[in-house]
Amino acid sequence: MMDEFALIEKFFARRAGARDDVRLGIGDDAAVTRVEPGFDLVIATDTINEGTHFPPGTSAHALGHRCLAVNLSDLAAMGAEPLWCTLALSIPSGSADWVDAFASGFMALADAHEIALVGGDTVRGPTSINVTVHGRVPADTAIRRDGVRAGDGIYVTGRFGCAAAGLAMLSGAATAAEQERSELVNRFLYPAPRVREGRALVGIASAMIDVSDGLHVDLSRMLHASGVGAMLDVEALQLPVESVDRFGRARALGFALTGGDDYELCFAVPPDREPELDRVTSGWECGVARIGRAGRDREVRWLDHGRVRSIDEPGFRHFVTADL
Repeated sequence: MMDEFALIEKFFARRAGARDDVRLGIGDDAAVTRVEPGFDLVIATDTINEGTHFPPGTSAHALGHRCLAVNLSDLAAMGAEPLWCTLALSIPSGSADWVDAFASGFMALADAHEIALVGGDTVRGPTSINVTVHGRVPADTAIRRDGVRAGDGIYVTGRFGCAAAGLAMLSGAATAAEQERSELVNRFLYPAPRVREGRALVGIASAMIDVSDGLHVDLSRMLHASGVGAMLDVEALQLPVESVDRFGRARALGFALTGGDDYELCFAVPPDREPELDRVTSGWECGVARIGRAGRDREVRWLDHGRVRSIDEPGFRHFVTADL
């Protein structure tokens, strides 16, 4: 068992990484950073809690990766370059092995995206992790949700439904060996934030959102913010073969539309920028698909083999009451 300061010093302070724009990092009452002229600061924060966002018993290494990844995905949706982050960690005990594995998962992803951990807090309590990330974009270039216009193409990166199918495996009857081998489970535990892709879309995408609560609900949020609707085609989505094979097409499609936790990007592109989009995305490993076009009416319609598909599940929501 280790106290808070020993945990921070041993597992975080010496791994925090270095950036020239961090004037004072972990070890004082607050961090001091420097923003270059000509840039806007982009800030996002997210909390993940045991039992709500991940099953009890999830590996510490995966949680370290995941808590940072979901925040980096928010920066990606704005087209921002990651700079700094803070971490507030609540855990039932100060197990050195657990914190070491958590820090390893966290710092591996931080190093991959050159984001510096500059501060935070560690307390005893139910397992809950809060991360705040700071990024930058050239002044007035952040990609917002409210820029979709009628006629814009609606695009997505990657495959959808992987994480929801993986969570179903973790929560169901899949054996430990099946879970370990499954790409679906890996996609839930270790989401890949599309930071580089988001930055490449600055100046091309008219609007963008990251898909955390389900493609249908997050896409609808972007369209609603823009005052438009869209006609969309489920056949344009890349469904994971493993999910279709294990759960069948209908359930795999449900995972893709409403399952959540994919952390892919959904974005709109005006017709005159689509040739540039094709050039920029030609080498992306994650792939890009156009799934529809925005229209002037505010309806969001999904077609499946030419027939309108109703969306029965709303996607992930924390609070569902009559007042919301």
